[in-house]
Amino acid sequence: MKLKGKTAVVTGGARDIGREVAIKLAKEGANVVVNYYLSQEDGDATLKLIEEVGGNAIIVQGDMTKQADIDTLVSESKKAFGEEVHVLVNVAGGLIARKTIEEMDVDFFDTMIDVNFKSVFLVTKAFKPLMKSGASIINFASQAGRDGGGPGAALYASAKGAVMTYTRGLAKEFGPQGIRVNALCPGMIATAFHDTFTKPEVRTNVANGTPLRREGKASEVADLVAYLASDESSFLTGNNIDINGGLAFS
Repeated sequence: MKLKGKTAVVTGGARDIGREVAIKLAKEGANVVVNYYLSQEDGDATLKLIEEVGGNAIIVQGDMTKQADIDTLVSESKKAFGEEVHVLVNVAGGLIARKTIEEMDVDFFDTMIDVNFKSVFLVTKAFKPLMKSGASIINFASQAGRDGGGPGAALYASAKGAVMTYTRGLAKEFGPQGIRVNALCPGMIATAFHDTFTKPEVRTNVANGTPLRREGKASEVADLVAYLASDESSFLTGNNIDINGGLAFS
């Protein structure tokens, strides 16, 4: 087990990629703090899946754009697993809606930036005091942060691009303290995100245009997170790592 006895916090960890990340880290021996936002049912289901593989976890509801909820996440983590966090995975985020600039207003702009970028800042700031040399932070950006995103996703893409740049900056800032910071840039991964926001024919075309001729799996993303969380990646920091089946190269 790569993470035996360590504590990992996963925001947005109750479904899809976040759920697979939480399960994988638990399989690797970590005590996992799973944050969820809307669905307690999803949170409970994730907790059950972790327990079924012999893992140890708690679930904590909270909006990662709200400081009070983040403070609760920190306090519940400390209460359950002690004063140190070894792994922080910032998965929380989302497209919300596809909109052109004519369809957007300032409230939508603020919400999109808050959910996808400000949350990373707030959560990382809150957990940083609990992290020591050897800790690892993994942020979730997107292929959209590299290529500007699909129709109606320019603002989402921009927020993810900000996460990519912030990851590089934090790697420089935290590096002297022995804390690594990396980000993932997933491409077409088979999740509810694309069930909601991407037409089936577009998904088929994208998959067929990928060298591996398929969509990715959430579990494959989770495997990469586990590697970045472990000491096996101890000389990797400041990277925005593509996981897209060869669809786009950095």
